[in-house]
Amino acid sequence: MGIGNELKYDDGVGPFIISELNKLNLNDNILLINAQTVPENFTGKIRMENPTHVILIDACLMGLNPGDYRIVDENDFANIGISTHSMSLSYFVKFINQDNVLFIGIEPELMELIDQDSLGSLDENLMNFHGELTDNVLKSAEEIIEIFGELL
Repeated sequence: MGIGNELKYDDGVGPFIISELNKLNLNDNILLINAQTVPENFTGKIRMENPTHVILIDACLMGLNPGDYRIVDENDFANIGISTHSMSLSYFVKFINQDNVLFIGIEPELMELIDQDSLGSLDENLMNFHGELTDNVLKSAEEIIEIFGELL
């Protein structure tokens, strides 16, 4: 599940990764969700699918260098800055009632609202568009996409 606001530069890294993974030929048992800023809208889907593992990917302020990423422990949710979601991730994880949840946080560089000139072009679905990611965050996103592409 990619979480974030694509209209806020690096905050869109989660949806960007999901969009790119959707282009790969992944195992049919993999469910990719672009949750944008409302992961809580997909709790029913997750509970219905009852996956063996849930992986959440989001930009979050952890005091790292821009583009650095790490697995965030559930106990650390209160210590990281995640500002674009209406439901806290710790509550979200409890609500979906899954034991195997992995949260990957990516340190953003820019999270301000992008200007019209920075928008990427609309794709063929006219629904999946995103602004630019900063270089360091894009590089990390590509690394994560490559890792998941090989594993899944």
